[in-house]
Amino acid sequence: MLQAWGLEDACVDVQQMAGEPFLIFETEKMTEEAWKNLSSHSSICFAAQIMENGALLPLERHVQGMLPDDLPHVLKYKGKTNADFTYLMLHCAKAASAFAKTDAPLRVLDPMCGKGTTLFCAMCEGNNAVGIETDMKSMQEADTYYARFLKLHRLKHKRTEQSRTLPKGGSAYSVSFEAAADAQAMKQGQTIALEMINGDAARTAEMVKPNSVHLIVSDLPYGVQHAPRENGGMSALGRLVKRVAPGCVKALKPGGAVAFSFNLNTLRRKEVEQVLAEAGLEVMTEAPYADFSHWVEQAVDRDVVIARKPLNK
Repeated sequence: MLQAWGLEDACVDVQQMAGEPFLIFETEKMTEEAWKNLSSHSSICFAAQIMENGALLPLERHVQGMLPDDLPHVLKYKGKTNADFTYLMLHCAKAASAFAKTDAPLRVLDPMCGKGTTLFCAMCEGNNAVGIETDMKSMQEADTYYARFLKLHRLKHKRTEQSRTLPKGGSAYSVSFEAAADAQAMKQGQTIALEMINGDAARTAEMVKPNSVHLIVSDLPYGVQHAPRENGGMSALGRLVKRVAPGCVKALKPGGAVAFSFNLNTLRRKEVEQVLAEAGLEVMTEAPYADFSHWVEQAVDRDVVIARKPLNK
């Protein structure tokens, strides 16, 4: 995020203060615009400027969205991706994209959205979201949860269903929401849009218009139970990414970015990087994008690959 705002001079460190760890950075180039963006950092619960006498001057955090911030956290289920980690992926993808400094709402796609954590995080930051999910039950649960959430918080909204015919045969059921703070905002078009499509992520190009999304963020299946490799070659999960990547690239705007997280125990980083490169993306291999690996639980060591679509494609 610092790099995206031209603050490469910032010296970043973790420092103990009063027995608590703080993420510290120092720069001479900070602007109000840059701080507005940085204050959305996924780890921030309190931010302050360190004064010359050592006192802390609290800094205001800027929240872009009108949706309550508990939206991604309330729905609990097995295999749910941590919302703070999801925000990390969203922020890193945006920082790597050509849209890093834009204030306008972005459109975020999750081609394997499950029960919608990525979609809900994106909307909480004022973005529009579209998700594809092959499991109808998971999509219905996300649909029901979001409808109840909007009613609970008394937000003006409308919900629509449709079934679209796909170019290569078959159809895809989808549900869409438009939400606004009140009736007046709805009339003025000050809305946040969500679309969830029941379909195969490999057919993304048939369900999402080309060059229509700014960011693609997805937590890939972990395959904890099994992810067999054929004769030492590409794993089943590797083949899944290979099937999904081309359609994602078509849906992505030039300059847009992709962030895929995965389990290193079942999917090699090099596999993901190779598939995204073959699909026409520029894989981010320099620091700090080169290694996001971290332990999650006994069977899961998680990593993230980030890649962007060239502006001339």
